[in-house]
Formats: sequence, C-alpha cells, structure tokens
Amino acid sequence: MRPSPLILASTSAFRRALLTAAGLSFQAVSPGVEETAPRGVSPRALARRLARLKAEAVAANSDEDALVIGSDQTLDLGGELLRKPEDRAQARRQLAALAGRSHTLHTAVALVRRIPKFDRCAIETVRLTVCALTRREIDAYLDTGEWMGCAGGYRIEGRGIALFESVRGDYHAIVGLPMLRLLSLLREAGYPLLGKVARGRSP
Repeated sequence: MRPSPLILASTSAFRRALLTAAGLSFQAVSPGVEETAPRGVSPRALARRLARLKAEAVAANSDEDALVIGSDQTLDLGGELLRKPEDRAQARRQLAALAGRSHTLHTAVALVRRIPKFDRCAIETVRLTVCALTRREIDAYLDTGEWMGCAGGYRIEGRGIALFESVRGDYHAIVGLPMLRLLSLLREAGYPLLGKVARGRSP
C-alpha cells in the first residue's frame, strides 16, 4: 500500500529545505490564502488559524488521500502582532521597539487529509531576546536588505543572528516549520517516516 502523497502548502525555500533534509518526498504548492488578521485574534491564535487555512485550501484541490502541511508564523511583542514592514522606516521602528527586549515567535503547523479524515494542528513558541542596539547598528543591518518580507524586520537565519542576545526554543520553528511537531503529526496520521530506510536492515 502506497503512503499518502505529501504536499507542502508553501513555496518557502526554507520550509522545503527542512522537509528535504528530513528525507521526505513532497510537492510544494502555493496556498493562495490571504493572510489577514481578524480584530481581537491573538498572535498565537492567528498562527494556528492561518496554518490550518493554508492546509485546507490546498487539500481542497488535491487528491483526497493527500496529507497537506500548512504552516504560519506570528511575531508577538507583549501581545502586539508585528507584521512584515512595508518600508525601511517601518522596519527601523520595529527593530528599535525590539531592541533590548524579549519577544515570542509562534510557529504553527497543520496537517490535513480529506479521506480518511485527519485534521491536526500544533504550535511551537520560541522566546527571543534582542541586544540593546544602537541606531547605527540598526541602520547597518537595514543596509543588508534582509529585513524585506520579514516580520519584525529581521531574518535570524542570516546576518540577523547578530542582533540577538539569546534564543530559547526550536530552531526549526524559527526557520519556519516546527519539525518535531510535524513528524509527530505524520506518525499519528500513519505516514511511514522511516519505512523505506528500515526495510532490509538487520535489527
């Protein structure tokens, strides 16, 4: 019996790299979901909501037995949702607000299959503390251009790591996909993570 097709509801290069490194065979599809934040929804709840919406959107147009992975991240500074900055000035304001303070990154992962029905969502929260940055340091980082398209105005996977004093949590979740949470969901769904490797080996 063949395993369910695995689909990533994202075209993120970082998420694709994480799945590939784990030896998973998958297809990447853009979910085409508008990432809006309804009034009154917490950053944590929003991450969960968007991850599920992405997975459901792709599952609706895929084979009924496909397992679809949806993921989303939100940045939470004292209960305030930090979005992707629209320009350099907004990125500077976000980094100045983060400087010398701790914030949380919520990364949710949803796994959805239509038949047999499977619908689960898990969330990983990481605590990050930014150094007390000077204006010159902030401007030097903004000059790299890494802030573009990144909530909070930084990309920790690149030169943005120099902005941080400490990070507590799963690095995979920071990159964009909480792999241990996802692998647990795949096991629950009956997906053979190590089946091909295990066959033919001695105990």
